[in-house]
Order: sequence, then structure tokens, then C-alpha cells
Amino acid sequence: MVDHAKTAAAVVTGVGGESNITSLVHCATRLRFVLKDESKADAAALRATPGVITTAQAGGQYQVVIGNDVPDVRAAKRVRRATSSTASSR
Repeated sequence: MVDHAKTAAAVVTGVGGESNITSLVHCATRLRFVLKDESKADAAALRATPGVITTAQAGGQYQVVIGNDVPDVRAAKRVRRATSSTASSR
């Protein structure tokens, strides 16, 4: 079983940290980030993270494919904190 909190923490780090996240939404299987600087994202580290299937870049979004556990990873404290701090800084 995947530890959703650890996956969330690794994803936030893998996309370049909280300060690199402009926004985040999710669909049924993906976390869809808009990043300030996509070059700070570490695709290899993200793909090696337990719970992450792959990454993709499309439509101005940096997408982290999680699968059916995406709501649980999105709800993890680290991701909530990262996105709430970016919402207040917009």
C-alpha cells in the first residue's frame, strides 16, 4: 500500500517545491500543476516515486499521473498546504 502523504511530499518536491507551484487542479487520475518554472521539475525523480505512474507536459500544465489514488494524494497535507499558500500569494 502506498503512503499518500509520502507520495504527496515527494510530488511537491519533484515539481520544484511549494514556491514553484502557481496552481493545482486534478482530474480522475492526474495532478495538473501550473509551475512558475518547469525546468525545476525532476521528471525522473517523480517517476521513481511510489504511487506515481508517469509525468506529462501538455497545455501549459505539468501533469503527474497518479491513477485512482489521486484524490487521496491531493488531500494529503503537504499538497493542500502547497496549494493554499500559492492561492494566498496570487
